[in-house]
Amino acid sequence: MKFATSAIATPATEEPEFTDVIENITVAAGRNVKFACSVKNLGTYKVAWMHFEQSAILTVHNHVITRNPRISVTHDKHRTWFLHINNVEEADKGRYMCQINTVTAKTQFGYLRVVVPPNIDDSQSSTDVIVREGANETLTCKATGSPQPTVKWKRDDNSKITINRTLTVLEWEGESLELTKISRLDMGAYLCIASNGVPPTVSKRIKVSVDFPPMLWIPHQLVGAPLAYSVTLECFAEAHPSSLNYWTREDGHMIHESKKYHTENIIGNPAYKTHMRLTINNIQEADFGAYKCVAKNPRGETDGSIRLYTSSPPTTSPKPTTAESSSGRMNKDNIWSSADFNNSVYGNNPSSLTVHFPDKGSKYQSNLNEIDKSEQKSGSEVEGKGAIYQWGSVGGSSGGVSRFIVGWNLILFLYPLFR
Repeated sequence: MKFATSAIATPATEEPEFTDVIENITVAAGRNVKFACSVKNLGTYKVAWMHFEQSAILTVHNHVITRNPRISVTHDKHRTWFLHINNVEEADKGRYMCQINTVTAKTQFGYLRVVVPPNIDDSQSSTDVIVREGANETLTCKATGSPQPTVKWKRDDNSKITINRTLTVLEWEGESLELTKISRLDMGAYLCIASNGVPPTVSKRIKVSVDFPPMLWIPHQLVGAPLAYSVTLECFAEAHPSSLNYWTREDGHMIHESKKYHTENIIGNPAYKTHMRLTINNIQEADFGAYKCVAKNPRGETDGSIRLYTSSPPTTSPKPTTAESSSGRMNKDNIWSSADFNNSVYGNNPSSLTVHFPDKGSKYQSNLNEIDKSEQKSGSEVEGKGAIYQWGSVGGSSGGVSRFIVGWNLILFLYPLFR
């Protein structure tokens, strides 16, 4: 007997395949990210996720293999498999591979790009510095981030940066800023600014202090004033660190605040400048002579001398309470710009001196040439040599003759012009 046999046909099983590509992702550090791997016909096959650069198996099917707690896996009814990475770090960047464990494994990749905002490494960057004037100084600013940040330097007050004697810039690019033969004008705060297109941009403020011994500029070294009037003597000092400023008489005795004397120290801009003022009230014979303004700091000491001499009082009391020197009006806004500290302790002395008489509500102007004569003749007479005159002199004919001579010379000068 023969048994009939029959073959039961079974349909061929289709192999799994990917239905979509894995998208590349760019994410900022600290954010969460999710890769998607879509498949069909998975059947009994399994899906695994791996970090290709690190050769690390992360997940297999529903199981997490890595010990990294930030990694997890989910799926959508076995059709789409999601790899989750929480709180992304820069080390997570690279290629991520989705693989199906067929006889010949099927794989596809997605790339994770991690961008990191700039950060300035304080341990490798400069802090506030103190430099001697004339020395060289290099400021450093080390920044990290992804992509690598660009570092730029600016001054906090937006003034120019002096790189050397021939180069000044508003902005300098690079991790290092080299300052050559630094001067007091370079003193201030510098900003190093790091940026890489990933917000936020960060900056570091570095204060540069330049130390130098005191220097003085005296606008009037000879000052005349009448008895019983008041006068103000002035010195302009520059020093860093800040100097101790005071006044003395010619015998070295320090002048203290009193009814006779009033002192002021007015801080300028920049702060290393100081305007020193000494007002002497109700001048008596004993007040005439030399006065010294003194400035001391840890880098050195300097002083300047001003001589107060007797002069004749003005014959009139004009209404204006401000005076103009022969070179124009001088006020506290432009007084610093006229000073020159580069050549010597003292600047050039103007030929005209201004003295304040608060009792009379006026100011009295005299001249250096007149001073020489007034010291010899007590300021009551003016000799005929030269063309310098004391317009406020008393004593009758002396002032009249002076005004007459000047008037006559003026007529002789102008006459040819109108012929």
